[in-house]
Amino acid sequence: MGIRLFLAFELPPEIRQQIGEVSTELQKLTLPVRWVKVTNIHLTIIFLGYVNEDTIDDIKERVNPVVKRFSEFKTRLNGIGVFPNWRRPRVIWIGLNGEIERLSNLREELQTELKVFGFKPEKRPFTPHLTIGRFKGPVDRDEELKLILDRYHDLTGDLQYLRELVLFKSDLRPDGPVYTKMASWPLRTEN
Repeated sequence: MGIRLFLAFELPPEIRQQIGEVSTELQKLTLPVRWVKVTNIHLTIIFLGYVNEDTIDDIKERVNPVVKRFSEFKTRLNGIGVFPNWRRPRVIWIGLNGEIERLSNLREELQTELKVFGFKPEKRPFTPHLTIGRFKGPVDRDEELKLILDRYHDLTGDLQYLRELVLFKSDLRPDGPVYTKMASWPLRTEN
């Protein structure tokens, strides 16, 4: 079966704090949502899925030269939304903007490097988002959801930096996933 892995950025404390404030407000509502612990929220770049433990060192070797070519990314929060749509929502998320094209380039280069392990490149364009909750069932009162989407539509914040790409192991547990850092790569610092 292997271990479940993904590549992601941990969030700067300022962004994490802002998400925590929004999440706390939303949890007061009656939506049928299982909220993600704020400490577990990160920006996933590539979900690798189940990987044989023997290939982890090879993955690290492939990721390292790609990350070395990139400097840290500027980003900020950018609104709130749901996938796939507000009539049948499954996921509630907070968006990000900033240096999205560069982040997309990083993802593309990583996907190209990791193809040798059989990973299927993501075809959809990169739309960075932070999952803050998953719906447990249909929304009975969609006015409440529309109100939230309207209230936080223009959510934003100061520019922050994503400074380190992390390879996480994900252990799925009944009380929520547990993430363990397997490796990390600092990005070049801008001067």
